[in-house]
Amino acid sequence: MDLSSLLQSTFGFARFRVNQEAVCHAATEGRDVLLVMPTGAGKSLCYQLPAIARGGTALVISPLIALMDDQATKLTAAGLRVARIHSGLSREDARQACRDYLDGKLQFLFIAPERMRVPGFPEMLARRKPALIAIDEAHCISAWGHDFRPDYRTLGAHLPALRPAPIIALTATATPAVQKDIVAQLGLQQPALFIHGFRRDNLAIEVVELAKPRRTEFTTKFLTDAARRPAIVYAPSRKAAEELAAELNRTPRKALDAAGLASSVPATKRLSAAAYHAGLEPSVRERVQRDFQSGRLEIVVATIAFGMGIDKADVRTVVHYALPASVEAFYQEIGRAGRDGKPARTVLLYSFADRKLHDLFLERDYPVVNDLVRMAKVLTDEFLMPDYLASRLKMSRDIASKALEKLAAQGAAQFDMAGNVRAGDSTDWQSGYVEQVQFRRLQIERMMQFAETQQCRMSALIRHFGDVAGAHKPCGQCDFCAPSATLAQSSASPSTSQERDLRAILKALEGGPGKSTGRLHTDLALSPDRKVFDGLLEGLARAGLIAVRNETFTNPEGQVITFKKASLTQEGQSLKPSDPLGVLLRGDFGAEKGSTTAKRSSRIRGAKANAEPHAYTPQQSSLDEQLRAWRKAEAAKTGKPAFLVCSDAALHALVLACPKTIPALLEISGFGPDKSDRYGAAICAICREAPLPAATGDQIPAPAPKTRTPKPVAAPQSGITRKTAVAAEHPSLTGDQQALEDRLREWRRFESEKMGLPQFFVLGTSALRSIVLARPRTLAQLQAINGINTEKLDRFGASILELTNAPA
Repeated sequence: MDLSSLLQSTFGFARFRVNQEAVCHAATEGRDVLLVMPTGAGKSLCYQLPAIARGGTALVISPLIALMDDQATKLTAAGLRVARIHSGLSREDARQACRDYLDGKLQFLFIAPERMRVPGFPEMLARRKPALIAIDEAHCISAWGHDFRPDYRTLGAHLPALRPAPIIALTATATPAVQKDIVAQLGLQQPALFIHGFRRDNLAIEVVELAKPRRTEFTTKFLTDAARRPAIVYAPSRKAAEELAAELNRTPRKALDAAGLASSVPATKRLSAAAYHAGLEPSVRERVQRDFQSGRLEIVVATIAFGMGIDKADVRTVVHYALPASVEAFYQEIGRAGRDGKPARTVLLYSFADRKLHDLFLERDYPVVNDLVRMAKVLTDEFLMPDYLASRLKMSRDIASKALEKLAAQGAAQFDMAGNVRAGDSTDWQSGYVEQVQFRRLQIERMMQFAETQQCRMSALIRHFGDVAGAHKPCGQCDFCAPSATLAQSSASPSTSQERDLRAILKALEGGPGKSTGRLHTDLALSPDRKVFDGLLEGLARAGLIAVRNETFTNPEGQVITFKKASLTQEGQSLKPSDPLGVLLRGDFGAEKGSTTAKRSSRIRGAKANAEPHAYTPQQSSLDEQLRAWRKAEAAKTGKPAFLVCSDAALHALVLACPKTIPALLEISGFGPDKSDRYGAAICAICREAPLPAATGDQIPAPAPKTRTPKPVAAPQSGITRKTAVAAEHPSLTGDQQALEDRLREWRRFESEKMGLPQFFVLGTSALRSIVLARPRTLAQLQAINGINTEKLDRFGASILELTNAPA
């Protein structure tokens, strides 16, 4: 059959888009196909046209109702016979769709993967073999994909009964590992692979590090320019989506005034925005989607569910209000912009707080292995209600639900359509679960690395998806390649002092293979603010004078540690002292008046200028020297600047107060529980060994210590107890207790360094003191201590009991 003629007569297109024709021919001829093609490049046609050409009914498995409805509506409008089966339709509609399928009246039947769990439904499909099977958003089948769904994982077991129909798996976001997993899980037979370019030449990418409180104001101002709309804003939660949509709707005048656009817009004109998320009524979601498609709505503030399969060609801007969970999700979502081929822009807002939030979500969504083991033990061959299982195990519903979900993903549990669950076939699931958790954590890390990368944004994305050859060409329009053309942030030439710092960095990198950026920051000591220093490195990298790459090493505990290494490029090596640098510094790093960094640097310079030598007694001077020597040695051990170990102001306070106990140290400004846990023992030891003041009359009087007067511990008024309360209640310990506390603190320090986490993640100060006082001898006694949950008991219980049971 002439596919070009069929394309013209059915869809009204005069010609194929790039790469479409070869895919359509392979599928029409009956070959299995894996198609990885960017969002907006025309993937849907690559199964629709072959399905029509082959005759019969095409079975389309799709993950979202909105995606099904959008595609079904367009096919129906083209005069094709289409039916859908999903939870948004009535039972009678579903039965009629099944009858039409068996009678051969349909050209396309769209179903959700969950339908394959309905008893008898796979057998019904097998009674009349489909002409073609299309699995859309196929990355959902892979545990290594960014949107893994257990129901997709089971599709491979049902497909053999539907053969000999060819299978075409389609996705826009699949790394090489995910591509292999799709082929294996679906049992594709010698598939034709079409992995087409991930480059989007019309899309400019900007990444802006911005604190959360400033993001609403930024987004509102940014989207007041009509040229930046229609727009999609991806929010991290339903609540954030609703709040931002409301703010966009009610603050047009002040936003326009601030943007200098008020005179060109009528006072009554408002931005039109709406929230979109899974918690809304289906009718509301459909209305939002319909209004956005038609142009009546300019901005949708949505969670990640919005946009899949939404064919709106003229979206000019996609804003990520927070860091996405993976590079794959980010790439898929920015693909909603500029499908018409015209210039479009995407802006990613992030901060380190986003990374910590994703870590918390990971802990919430992936229970500890012990919870899954307990749940797996009570599953039987009969379907049981999840609430009954949770009650039986005395486990919260939320944890029980997550545990069952993860067991199902590993094949150790099976759900029916009513949501009841029974034991699955897999018994060797634990290693797979651990690998999946580690992979999710790696995805978060890679997304953070992308946000902080000092290279072309588009090249970084292309390289992530395995197209190394295509990654060498810079895009020329992202915030790295063209900082002077950015819209979401400003750039400026460096000031005289900044240029001096930039040349100092270049000088330090001469004649060597490069240095870690952390060591470079420590050695040069150009600024105590690491962000300012990283901004200088970024400016040099954008100017092509240095390259900054991620490298790794394995520490003595076997952990692979990632660090950044800077080295001179050929241009940097050939730069002469008299040559202009050609560097632009972004945002707060620029010489912009009133910038946050400029103010902070001014305060730092002012503090240094006003600093005067402290009037110490001889004994205080001796203590000051000892503490400075300790600080220098501690900084050398960790590779951190000395001021990060202990600032000069905090060191001065230590000299005046001379704390000999941890409770006394906690009273000093600058020493919270974490820093006291890490350095407290060493500081107190130095202070205890400090010489007493000489009893002479010519001694220089020391300034009065500015420490807070300890107050009696009162009952908390707000339900929040200070972390120092336990220490304050127990100012002294017996010799045996003090020895045990010292051993526990040393063990905790070792564990935290091994894990790369703050010490309070291992064991809180209050819990540690409670262990010292209670001295538990068994796991049951240890679990009774406040702050020791099941996860900590599993991970650290044996080690803690080894210390508490050791001879005094």
